[in-house]
Amino acid sequence: MPEQLELPQQKGKQGKIINSRKEDITMISKRLTLNERPTFPKKAIITAGMPYGNKNLHFGHVGGMFIHADIFARFLRDRIGKENVIFLSGTDCYGSPSMESYRKLQENGYEGTLEDYVRGNHEKQKETLDNYGISLDFFGGSALDEAGAIHKKVSEKVFRTLYENGYIKKLSDSQFYDEERKTFLNGRQVIGKCPIPGCCSDKAYADECSLGHQFSPSELKAPISSLSGKKPILKEVENWYFDLEHCMDMVKEYNDFLRKNTNIRKYQLETVEEFLKKPCIYVPRKYIDDVAELAAKLPPHRLMDEEKKPSVVFEFENLDDRDAAKKILDEEKIHYTSGKTLVPFRLSGNIEWGVPFPECEDLKDLTFWVWPESLWAPLSFTLAYLKEKGKEEDLSKWWYDDEAKVYQFIGEDNIYFYGIAQTGLFTGLQVPKSEVPDMEKVHLTHIIANRHLLYMDTKASSSSEIKPPTADELLDFYTRDQLRMHFMSLGLSSKSVGFKPQVFMKEEERVGVDMVLKDGNLITNVFNRLIRTCFYAIQNNCDDKIPKGEACEEIKNMAEKAVLEYERHMYNHDFHRISYVLDDFIRLVNKHWVNNVKVADTTGDVEFRKQLIIDCLYACKIIGILVHPIAPEGCEMFREYLNLGEEMWDWNKILEPISSYVEDIEKHELKFLEPRVDFFKKHERQLGEKE
Repeated sequence: MPEQLELPQQKGKQGKIINSRKEDITMISKRLTLNERPTFPKKAIITAGMPYGNKNLHFGHVGGMFIHADIFARFLRDRIGKENVIFLSGTDCYGSPSMESYRKLQENGYEGTLEDYVRGNHEKQKETLDNYGISLDFFGGSALDEAGAIHKKVSEKVFRTLYENGYIKKLSDSQFYDEERKTFLNGRQVIGKCPIPGCCSDKAYADECSLGHQFSPSELKAPISSLSGKKPILKEVENWYFDLEHCMDMVKEYNDFLRKNTNIRKYQLETVEEFLKKPCIYVPRKYIDDVAELAAKLPPHRLMDEEKKPSVVFEFENLDDRDAAKKILDEEKIHYTSGKTLVPFRLSGNIEWGVPFPECEDLKDLTFWVWPESLWAPLSFTLAYLKEKGKEEDLSKWWYDDEAKVYQFIGEDNIYFYGIAQTGLFTGLQVPKSEVPDMEKVHLTHIIANRHLLYMDTKASSSSEIKPPTADELLDFYTRDQLRMHFMSLGLSSKSVGFKPQVFMKEEERVGVDMVLKDGNLITNVFNRLIRTCFYAIQNNCDDKIPKGEACEEIKNMAEKAVLEYERHMYNHDFHRISYVLDDFIRLVNKHWVNNVKVADTTGDVEFRKQLIIDCLYACKIIGILVHPIAPEGCEMFREYLNLGEEMWDWNKILEPISSYVEDIEKHELKFLEPRVDFFKKHERQLGEKE
């Protein structure tokens, strides 16, 4: 790692606008031609949100995020060259979730260290991802090995830079303390209810709920210590905070820019927008005797008193005025709740299991709060990966270059952290607080937030009454290709969707087809059969040689349409639409074969049959390239039987005939295909089913 971690500085007003920002919207909405294809960056980093170090992966981790990230990473490797793509993630080792799980494990006799416990989970996570074909270039651990050591250095550099740039302030706030156990409680050792109006999270912790809402510990409803089972008290402690409320205008500007100029998912922008409001307090009418009398006691504010609304709203210009109003309401014993707004983002804490926090001024023996340090962990992992390759000096080429782009796949619960907190933090690293940032020129990442992947129409949670299957358990009944096809098709870009594998249902609940099998059948049945048919036809009619000639115009037009639509949907991360494109294309090609092979059989026309083989094998080659990011193993087998090299995946040649890959198509031999060999296999439990 370089002695000084270089962080980018904003370019001057005449600087070039970053390609990863302002995108050609005409590409998104209208019918494309070959000259109007989407533009992808020359280099790309793809990250998938990091799983906590206290658990194995359930199906939501894999199907709700990792598979989508992997499909996009594999596509970009084919589209811009694998040497220009880094796909990384890692275990979020630190923080209270791991500590609390480890404490409970110790109570049951576990003798390993906390690091041993986290490392064991890290290895299990990696094994699961490997089993699903998740092609990570690097899967690190924020507390483990070289990546962990680098992460500590990066974390210190981040704090020092933010401190020097004027974004850091020291604040005193309340922390829960268990009087019976004589100890401060970390975030996950306090359970309560979220105080944010309208929040429907299943649980809340000390200062955040399961949906990512941030609040002061004093606002948590009905707090209970998980150590003693009793209500904890609050004690004042000092910590370092990032001045996130100062970033309100810059986040608004950036959110507006994204809305007008990019293909960021609209619901993401709307979620961010909810927090870009001035500080408010909601007071239920039943607690107010005289609105005017109460308003006169509060700091300057704007009163919103609508008769039909159950609460009176007081809007303040800043957090100081809001907090002063809260003290007055507390003294008056008037119940209230706070509205969503930007509040100071805590950077430090006092839990032992965390990245050491630099000593500064009179505060020492602190650690980083896990959420902020997890936001720059991908930067640390990139450095660790580049160091393995002997290219650690290349960091800026991947994170800060105008022709590079960082794509981050996350779940919707984490939009606040990535879409708001990270925007502020990463801007603060590049632009001093005394300057006004040009948000078109600050280097920020492209966030792709998927909606919830439900289980039997219920939010997946390891703590829910209905236990969802682990990702590993699913592989006992379905192949990874079937699951990858199914999860891709669910439409998580726009709505939460239920995952309903029938093998985990009671017999009487199984109605209709198993959608996992239905989506998987497109490749295990239709495409698999189409490839085999082409090979057997060549072996039986063409002496194992591909017939010389071009595909007919109908097939070429069909292929071009599919390629352009597929590429556009991949550009927009509309993965479920890709499944529609593949379904249409594969079934049309299969229909082309079925309809015309009857003519060939009836007439015995050799040339007609050869043309049919040329048409369908050409289409299969293109389908193979399109399916390659989704079901790579079967596609690689197809390439090997075609006797072609890795150049088959090059998108610059995607519409060209197979003859363009070889010196002499008349001499090019295919690998012999034995009877009933499958390119895309079914699970052994499914063998014997009718196609």
